[in-house]
Amino acid sequence: MESHTSKTEQYIESLISPRTGLLKEMEQKANEERVPIMEPAGMESLLQFLMLHRARKVLEIGTAIGYSSLRLADRLPDAQIVTVERDTERAAQAAVYHERARADDRIRIIEGDALETEAEVSKHGPYDALFIDAAKGQYERFFELYEPMVRQGGIIFSDNILFKGYVAGEEEPDKKRIRTMVTRLQEYNERRMQDERFTSMIYPVGDGLMVSIKK
Repeated sequence: MESHTSKTEQYIESLISPRTGLLKEMEQKANEERVPIMEPAGMESLLQFLMLHRARKVLEIGTAIGYSSLRLADRLPDAQIVTVERDTERAAQAAVYHERARADDRIRIIEGDALETEAEVSKHGPYDALFIDAAKGQYERFFELYEPMVRQGGIIFSDNILFKGYVAGEEEPDKKRIRTMVTRLQEYNERRMQDERFTSMIYPVGDGLMVSIKK
């Protein structure tokens, strides 16, 4: 769980209660195997928004080892969560964690590339909330595919939207692949903020979290 936080964010994160048990185990695994999971402040912000929104059905794009979906299930005990993961091994790991947490009856993993699973995902909608946390270069496509499944008044979250400070120009990426990703994120941010169908705001917590409310 790589951190790119300021002293202020580090202070805030120091006040967040540490996770225990299975969640702590998952954080350690993510750190050891360099599996991307949300940073604590970003995760807590997401959870609070969802609690305020009283989301009952949530779609997540990007399961990884199932950390975020399990946090959602834990904080939203009445919610059903559908999550999409293209990596077979990670999807299998997530399924094991969900079962160990006895949350597998409320979390449905759809295995496959999110660019190709639209038909299967739509069977379980509509959704109160959409959480995009997968390949950053594909955020626009994910949004186009899955935004129509979010009900009016629903909420869409996009994580890693500031991507280590690169998107806001705090640092200059030194690799072409990173520069391309940053450009796509900048374009995505501009489109979302200018899209009159939504009320959007970028919150500088974690790696950047955009919240878009569907009018």
